[in-house]
Amino acid sequence: MRTIIQTPTPNLADSLQFYQQLQFTTISETSVTDGKVQIDINPDRFARLAIKFYQEDWTVMLEQIAKEATLLTTKEGYLISDPNGILVYLIVGEIPPIPDAATALTGNFAGISIETIAVKKTILFWQSLGYQLSGGGESQGWMTFSNGTGVDISIMEAGVCPHLFFNPSLTYFNGQENLTQIQKIRTANIPITEEITYFNKEGIVDNIIIRDPGGLGFFIFND
Repeated sequence: MRTIIQTPTPNLADSLQFYQQLQFTTISETSVTDGKVQIDINPDRFARLAIKFYQEDWTVMLEQIAKEATLLTTKEGYLISDPNGILVYLIVGEIPPIPDAATALTGNFAGISIETIAVKKTILFWQSLGYQLSGGGESQGWMTFSNGTGVDISIMEAGVCPHLFFNPSLTYFNGQENLTQIQKIRTANIPITEEITYFNKEGIVDNIIIRDPGGLGFFIFND
């Protein structure tokens, strides 16, 4: 299985410029990568923010998936939605190769973050897609699930995160290097959607959120 993020755009040139400023590597005219996750930029007016899974055969998994979501047939496979309205494409066909690329200004990719009021339903949905718990727990208000593709899913219970939340968002954890990454993003003239000081006793902006022109959120955090 391979996981790719689809982001829509009101203007392809603007989106490509955004990712070029972030030093993402260009794969094609509409695809970029930070070395860990591939993002397909879709200028079609019917395109929506979505997660795309590629697999040659979904037959074995479809029965369990159908218990947790409504299956719509598409030209390439199936379209489903998680309990939080996040669109997921199940694409039948050859798995795209993983491109070789350097790390972008966003830093260390840590997966996709999803906020929910339906924790148990959300867990069951992602488990039907082969995800298994790899960190956190319900009592902690967050959980991380992995499926071996390198793109983890972190589920956050509503009311846990004291900042803006664009559902879903890509998460980057840079530890002590996050201030350096933030400065690089400022130098690259990337607009910052939110400067977060909540976790810093001295009021220093040590976490930020940015968004691409299609609305995809990026959490640049110091976890």
